[in-house]
Amino acid sequence: QLQASGGGLVQAGGSLRLSCEASERTFSTYDMGWFRQAPGKEREFVAATSWSSGQTYYADFVKGRSTISRDNAGTTVYLEMKSMKPEDTAVYYCAADLRARRPDYSGSYDYWGQGTLVTVSS
Repeated sequence: QLQASGGGLVQAGGSLRLSCEASERTFSTYDMGWFRQAPGKEREFVAATSWSSGQTYYADFVKGRSTISRDNAGTTVYLEMKSMKPEDTAVYYCAADLRARRPDYSGSYDYWGQGTLVTVSS
């Protein structure tokens, strides 16, 4: 129901835009989030957008160099990342929930995409 795409190989300092497309229009009113998981590490929060409040949330390590946004239909969420670093290398997952009580907590989301691999070379 959630399809993440846009991952790939990027050089340090470069930019990348990830997309998360929802298969159903229902998701247009859902809160959406991005998480990532690096090899050997736990899944961590990256960014989120709340449908009800319009607020966006960012992890400290991407604040100022990432933007989360939605298309006009609300069924595709983007994560644009700039000034990428090798430590950004991870599988990036998108997630959705009708109301994510804690946008930065993975347990708040019921729906998950399959993940897209981002590799940042130094």
